[in-house]
Amino acid sequence: MRFVEENSGDSELARRFGISRYPALFVDDVLVATPNDFGFYGNSGGKGGRYAPWVKNAASQERFRTDLARMIDLLLAGRRTEAQANAASAVPSEIPALPAITFTSLDGTALSRDDLAGRVVLVEIWATWCPPCRPTLSWLGEVKKKYGDRLAVVTIAIESKEDDVRKLAGELGFPFVWTMGTPETIQALGDVSAVPTMLLFDTQGRTAATFFGAPPTLHAEAEAKIAALVPKEGA
Repeated sequence: MRFVEENSGDSELARRFGISRYPALFVDDVLVATPNDFGFYGNSGGKGGRYAPWVKNAASQERFRTDLARMIDLLLAGRRTEAQANAASAVPSEIPALPAITFTSLDGTALSRDDLAGRVVLVEIWATWCPPCRPTLSWLGEVKKKYGDRLAVVTIAIESKEDDVRKLAGELGFPFVWTMGTPETIQALGDVSAVPTMLLFDTQGRTAATFFGAPPTLHAEAEAKIAALVPKEGA
């Protein structure tokens, strides 16, 4: 057997199965694991995250190894029909609109979907241990400065200590809604499996774009999308 690693945006298999983010794993053309299987907050509420929590969790990693080995064994034995019957579901997980959730900022202020109505909303999911997250937050500070109140930026920190988040928020000083992630919030936003993840919603609350990870083109592509969505001043 051979191992093949592909950029999700260039993968024919990923396109065939409608998978637009990572990580996803195939053995031949049988889907073994989807991004949602690695969602940060596991099975609370019966949703997603078969292998979550993943980071430094031996039980989750062993469960993944067992499932992968079983799929390899089935295909090597020529039992493709059985392997396909045990394949992961490729149902897309992107949400169609900003869900009816309330964000609670670090200062205790509650912000509902109704409070955000009429503005373009950008939700940035990040972590203090994520190397590309801080540059992205700094870039978002410049974007927020450019568009002011016409753009709401909500940042959600996951798997991070609140003291560290507060420290960074104070250092950056940007007028974001700084929040701590909860299982309910993250799963409502699609059971996020990678950081940074950026969700962009138009003035009607509809999902306009989703950006996973931090490829070199992220800032340019996201800013072009934001510029097309934000109403002109005085409009």
